[in-house]
Amino acid sequence: MHEDSTRTEGPSGSAQTTTVAVVGAGLAGLTAARALHRAGVDVLVLEAADRLGGRAMSETTALGSRVDLGGQWIGHHHHRIAALARELGATQFRMHTTPLPTILDGARRVPLGAPSMLATVGLLLGLEALSHIHPPQRWDTTTVADWLAKVPGRTPRRLLELAALTSWTADLDRLSVQAMMTLIRLQGGLRTMLSTTGGAQEDLLVEGVGTLVDRLADDLSSRVRLGHRVASIVAGADGVTLATTEGTIHATKIVVTIPPPLLDRIRFQPSLPPDRVAVATRTYMGSVYKAIAVFDRPFWRDRGTNAQIMVLGAPGIAVFDTSPPDGPGHLCMLVAGPHARALDQLGAASRRETLLGPLISQLGTEVLDPVSWHEKAWHLDDNVGGGYTALPEPGTDALMPLPFTPVGDIHWAGTETAVDHPGYLDGAIESGTRVAHEVLDALAQRDQLTPR
Repeated sequence: MHEDSTRTEGPSGSAQTTTVAVVGAGLAGLTAARALHRAGVDVLVLEAADRLGGRAMSETTALGSRVDLGGQWIGHHHHRIAALARELGATQFRMHTTPLPTILDGARRVPLGAPSMLATVGLLLGLEALSHIHPPQRWDTTTVADWLAKVPGRTPRRLLELAALTSWTADLDRLSVQAMMTLIRLQGGLRTMLSTTGGAQEDLLVEGVGTLVDRLADDLSSRVRLGHRVASIVAGADGVTLATTEGTIHATKIVVTIPPPLLDRIRFQPSLPPDRVAVATRTYMGSVYKAIAVFDRPFWRDRGTNAQIMVLGAPGIAVFDTSPPDGPGHLCMLVAGPHARALDQLGAASRRETLLGPLISQLGTEVLDPVSWHEKAWHLDDNVGGGYTALPEPGTDALMPLPFTPVGDIHWAGTETAVDHPGYLDGAIESGTRVAHEVLDALAQRDQLTPR
C-alpha cells in the first residue's frame, strides 16, 4: 500500500463532489470501488477508521511472516477470493490439518471413540437434517442456549456450545434456533462449516488477506479517504449528500458496505424503509477475540503432534496450525461469545498465559515462549463492532442474505448481503462485484458515465 495515496485528503470541512461514494473500505467496498474506477466512474471510498480492511487485518511478525487477525480462510468453494488472490499475486496454501481435532478437557484428551463424542456426532447429524425442514414457529423464539440446556451429558453439551460459539461468535442466549438452522443452510452445512480440508477453513494466504486489501487500494490511487466517518446521508432530487467528520461530499450514487448494526450511527433523510431499519436495530455483531502465537518453527510437528485443538475449559478455545509452508510456526486461537469479553478484563500477559497454558499437555512447555504475539478483540473495535458477521436477535427475520435492493440512489453491499457464501470473505467480494454492476447499470440509464 502506498500510504500517501490512500491517506490523501482535501482540506478539513471542504465540500467535494464525486459520482459514487462508497462507505467502508473493507473487501466489499474496495472490490466495488475498483470495478467502478476501472469502468471510468469517479469514485471516493470513505472509511471511518485510520486503516483499511474492515474485518480483514494483517500484521507482520517479529520473524517477518504475515498473520491475519481478521478473516483469513479461503474455503473449498470460495472461488472469488481465490481468483482475487491469484490476480493480485498472493500465495495460497493448504492449511496443515488433521481429519479431526484433538479435544482437551483440562489436561485430559477426550478419545474420539468415546460415547460422548459419538453422541455429539449424532446430534450434529440431526442438526444438519433439521436445517433443511420448514422450521416450527417456536424455533424463532427458542434460543440455542435453551436447546443446549436439554442436551444430555456435559461433554456433548460443551462441544456443541463451543462449535456454535466458534462458528457464529454469538451469545447463545441471543441466537434463535431458527437463525442457527438458517445459518447452517446458508453457509453450506455443518460439515462444510466445521471442516478444514474440503471445508470453509481449507486454505490461507502467505501474505495475509490484508495484502489483498492493500493492493486493491493501490489500484484506486488517491480515491480512498481514511478517517472519514459518515454522520448523515441526505437523499435529494440531484443525488445524495454525505456529512462526514472531514467535510461534506455530494455524490450521484452511494454504496453502503458497513456492518449492518452500525447503520444506526448514520442519520438517513428521508428515513430508511422498515426492513432496512430492522437490519440496523434488530441485529448485532458477535464477540470474538483472536490471537496468533509465532514460533521459530512449528515445533509440534517434529514429534507428530496435532495442533488442531478444541479446549473445552473456560475459556473455550479453538486452535489451528496456520503456519505458512516455509515457516515460521503460527498457532491461531479463537475465543468467542462471553468468554471473549471476559478476556478483556485481563492484561496482555495474563491473556497469553490463559490461552497458551491449556495447550501444554498437548504441545509441551515450549508453547509458552512464542517469539511474537498478536491479538485482536473485534468487539472492542468501534469501527467494526465485532465479528464475524451480523446476527439477528431472537424473534426477528433479519436473516442473511440481508436486503440489498437499492433505496433510491443508495445501494448496498457487504458480506451479509451476499447470496453465495454470506458471512465469509468470499461473500464480501460477491457483494462488491454485484453492487458495482448494479450501480453501473443505474448510471448508464441516467447517462452519468463519463470516460476518464
